[in-house]
Amino acid sequence: MRSARARYPVARHTGNVLKVAVVAGAVVLLILALVWGFQRHLIYLPDTAAVAPAATVLPGARDVTLETDDGVRLGAWLVPAGEPDRGIAVLVANGNAGNRASRAPLARALATEGLTVLLFDYRGYGGNEGGPSERGFARDVRAAQRYLARETGLPPGRILYYGESLGAAVVTELATEIAPGGLVLRSPFVDLASVGREHYPFLPVRQLLRDKFPLAEQLAKVKAPVVVVYGADDSIVPPEQSRTVAEAAPMLRKLVEIPGSDHNDAVLVHGPALTAAVAELAEQVTKTS
Repeated sequence: MRSARARYPVARHTGNVLKVAVVAGAVVLLILALVWGFQRHLIYLPDTAAVAPAATVLPGARDVTLETDDGVRLGAWLVPAGEPDRGIAVLVANGNAGNRASRAPLARALATEGLTVLLFDYRGYGGNEGGPSERGFARDVRAAQRYLARETGLPPGRILYYGESLGAAVVTELATEIAPGGLVLRSPFVDLASVGREHYPFLPVRQLLRDKFPLAEQLAKVKAPVVVVYGADDSIVPPEQSRTVAEAAPMLRKLVEIPGSDHNDAVLVHGPALTAAVAELAEQVTKTS
C-alpha cells in the first residue's frame, strides 16, 4: 500500500509538466500566428499622409501619377536635370519607411549633377491606395520605369535604377527583367530573411516570411554595371551583408563604404560620397551608350 501511494505524487507531477508544456506550446503557436498575420506591419513602415505639391519642396519639379498594371494609381515627382543635362535619368526606389518627401534632398543632389530624377511612392505610402507587399512593389516599380522611359524618351540603357535598403531589392528584381544602364544599391541586404534574423533572432524568420526579397540571388542574374554604397556603422543592415551583395554582382563597378555612418544618417542618405558614386556611374553610362 505504501509503495502504491508513493506513485501518486509522481503521476501528479507528470501531469503538471504536461499541462505546462501544452500551455507553453499554445503560447508559442499564438505568437507565431500573430507574427505571420501581422508581419507586414513590422516590415513596412509607411508614412501614409498625402505629400505636398512637388514644386513647394523641389523648385521645378512636378507632380505626376503612375498607374500599375493592376490599376493602382501612385503619386510621384519628376525632378528635371540641372545644367548641364547628362541625358541620364534615375529611378529612385525608397526603403521601407517614410515617403518620397524624405528623399527630396537626394533628388536635389542628383539633379544638381545633371540627372533627371523620378521619386515615387509605393502602394500604401504617401497617400497612395493599397497595401504594401513584395508582389505589389514589383508592379509599382514597373509602372515607374514605364513612365520614366515614356516621359523622357530615354532608352533603358540611359536610365539608372537607385534602390535604398529594401528598395535595392525592388530595383534588382526589376533589373532581372528590364536591364538598366546601371544599378546603384544603397545599404542592400542579402535577402529579407537574412536581415530579419539580425533583429528577431528568436524567431524562425525564414520559415515565417511571406515576402522574400532575394536580392543577392537575383543580382547574380543582372547584366548591368553595379555600384554598392553602404555605411560602416549600419545598425539596420549589417555592413557584411552589403559586401556580400557586392560580391554577387557579375558587373560590380564600385564598392563605396561611408565611414562612421548609420543606416539613416544624412551622409549615407544623400551625402557627397553617395552622390558622387551615382554621378560617376552616370558618366560611365554616357561614354558607353
